[in-house]
This record gives sequence, C-alpha cells and structure tokens, in this order.
Amino acid sequence: MSGPQVITFGCRLNTVESEVMENRAVEAGLKDAVIVNTCAVTNEAVRQARQAIRKAHRANPDVPVVVGGCAAQLSPEQFADMPEVSLVLGNEEKLQAASYAPSNSGDFGIDALEKIRVNDIDAVHETAGHLIEGFADRSRAFVQIQNGCDHRCTFCIIPFARGPSRSVPMGGVVDQIKKLVGNGYEEVVLTGVDITSYGDDLPGTPSLGNLCQKILQLVPDLPRLRLSSIDSVEVDEPLFDVIASEHRLMPHLHLSLQAGDNMILKRMKRRHLREDSITFCDSVRTARPDIVFGADLITGFPTETDAMFENTVKLVEDAGLTLLHVFPFSARPGTPAAKMAQLPGDIRRDRAAILRMAGDKARNAFFQSQIGQTVSVLVEKTNDGVGVGHTPHFAPIDVVGAQPGIVDVEVTDAAAGGLTGILAE
Repeated sequence: MSGPQVITFGCRLNTVESEVMENRAVEAGLKDAVIVNTCAVTNEAVRQARQAIRKAHRANPDVPVVVGGCAAQLSPEQFADMPEVSLVLGNEEKLQAASYAPSNSGDFGIDALEKIRVNDIDAVHETAGHLIEGFADRSRAFVQIQNGCDHRCTFCIIPFARGPSRSVPMGGVVDQIKKLVGNGYEEVVLTGVDITSYGDDLPGTPSLGNLCQKILQLVPDLPRLRLSSIDSVEVDEPLFDVIASEHRLMPHLHLSLQAGDNMILKRMKRRHLREDSITFCDSVRTARPDIVFGADLITGFPTETDAMFENTVKLVEDAGLTLLHVFPFSARPGTPAAKMAQLPGDIRRDRAAILRMAGDKARNAFFQSQIGQTVSVLVEKTNDGVGVGHTPHFAPIDVVGAQPGIVDVEVTDAAAGGLTGILAE
C-alpha cells in the first residue's frame, strides 16, 4: 500500500472527515493502514462496516485496521473485540494526529497503542474548520460548517455519537472555500449534522443564511454553492432570501422531513407538522419556481398505521418532492423509539418499497421534464469518453465528449438512472 486506504460510510460530513483522517494518519507516520470511518444511523450501516473490516483484513492481513466514526464512538468495544481491528477511535480522536502516533517506546505500529481511544463526545464544545486542499477523485468539495446536534428525535442515535451542536466560525469557513476555489473546485457543499442550527453557539449568533451571504459575497469566484440536508423549520429570513434570489446557490434542497403524518411526527419528537412542510415547499417554489426538493423519510416507525403511512405517501405529491431517501425504521439501542412497540420487519420493508415507488414516479416525471432543456452541468469525471456529472438540480447526467468542469448541456434523454445530453452549441 502506498498510503492509508480509507473506507467511508454514511453522510457527507464523514466524507470530509475521512480526508482529515487520512491526512492525520500520514502526519503521524502511519502510511500503511486501512481506515474505516463508520456510520451509526441504522443497524444495517453498522453491519456493513463490520463486513468491510473483515473483508479488508482478509485482503491485507498484515496491514492494521483503524476504525473510527459514529459507530465506533457509540460501541467501541464491539469493534475492539474484532480480531481484525487494531485501533478504535472516537469522533474527536479520529481527527487528531496524536491518535495515530507511535507509542512512547518509539516502536511504531498500531499493536503498541492502546486499542480503544474514545472519550466523552458531550465534553467537546468547539469544532475547528479543517483545511483540506482537495478531495480524492472528486471535483465537488465538501466543507464542514457544523457538527453535533442539540435535538433529541426519538429515533436518532446521532446526537450521542456527535455531541452538542457546535459551529465553525465564519472566517474559517470562508478561508477554506477560498482555498478550494483557488485549487480549481467549482462547487462547494456546506455540510454538518444539523447545518440549519449553524451559529447558535457563536458570538453574535450568525445564522446559516448569514453564512451563505458572506460566502457568496467574499468568494465571488465560486460558481456553485450547495446545502446538504436542512431542517425546514429552522430556515430563517436570510436563508430564505438566499435560496430565493442567489442563482449561485443551487436550486435543490434536501429536507429532513422523516414522516408525513402529524401523530408520527409528534412521536418522533420532530418540531414540524406535515402542513409546515407543504407550506415551506410551496413558499420556496413560489419564490424560485425552478427549485426541486429531496427528502429523508422513514417507514414503519412504531405505532404507524396504514392510514398514517398513507399520509407520508401523499406528502410526496402534496409537497412536490422529487428525490427521496427512504429508510425502513431501524431501532437503535438507547433511543426512546427502540422501547416502543415495534412493527414487524416485513411491514417496514414493504412500506419502504411502496414509498420508493412513489418517489421513483416523481423523480422520473422530473427527469422527463428536463428533456430539451439546456442546463449547466458540473462534469466530475469521465468514463470511456463520457462526462459524468450533475445538473444544478442534482440530477445525474452523462454527456458524451465532456471534460471535467462546468459546461452547458442540452438534455436529450432520460431514464430511471438519470439524464443524458450533448454539449450545447
């Protein structure tokens, strides 16, 4: 191995942190290792991480395996007990070079280190901006602006893995984006655990909207800015104004909705009603007609009846959702929802399949509407002479003959997997 191999699970924030982990390991002198950055959102995510660890060890039995991330933070012993694992790092420790460093004896090697390095994440109250020069095999850059979460949705384990909400100061975010733009990146995605809570812990309590305004003002050479998942109930006037009026902010919002039935939302301890979601989407669409919405939705939450589930299915049309991430409910130990009466697994999965079909219908209708349109595409890579990228609405698209960068494309066809197009004349 020429350097650490990093295997990443989960969210865009983990994508950022995996780059940091690789850099910190190299700084510490750990050049040959497999680093697995785990996710804890679902039991399936944890299972996949364990499977990847065993597979990586079989492929390179002499190379140490380092495990970090949310699942490692929550259940370090679970990973430390795996014979394939050499070191387990918490979410704070995984970002520090000292965690990967040799022992005091000077003998380098993971075996000389204490196997579990996981501290209390709730004791962490600051988040530093990590200056990343670039991202391997990517032309889109992710910038961490926030970490942690102060909310306690009954189904969610992530606040226990990430700690309290804490924000990166605006100056650090702007400096990071300036560096990335200077290195040729043409699109930046602002990411975190709960980015619409940005700034609550900073002097003057700047909001996410204030941050976006500052970025667009101070980095005029940035062509495209995106937001990762947002909580619509936290969108304030400055953020709404940016969404409505700034063409450099891409017209695609991914919403953390989770359900479309008010009783289920209450039992989830969410802070919005289905009517709030519909009103928000209608308001944004009125201000910016070309906007499209994605959403996270959970099926089979405890106590969900057929009628309650139908309200979630109807939300796809009522709110005009286009790109869905659908998850059958996964009971996470330690959360209130895990103690509720659970629905059978086949009902959760069947409902997820039904909801995905509704999402596929909405997505395909949107894709069809794009045929004949000329769109600006960020081509991220090429495969056999075909440029692969995304439109401003985050629709995947293949463009024959296109090279990496932003190009104008005429959409010629659409399929379930995305769009195809040709370079516009």
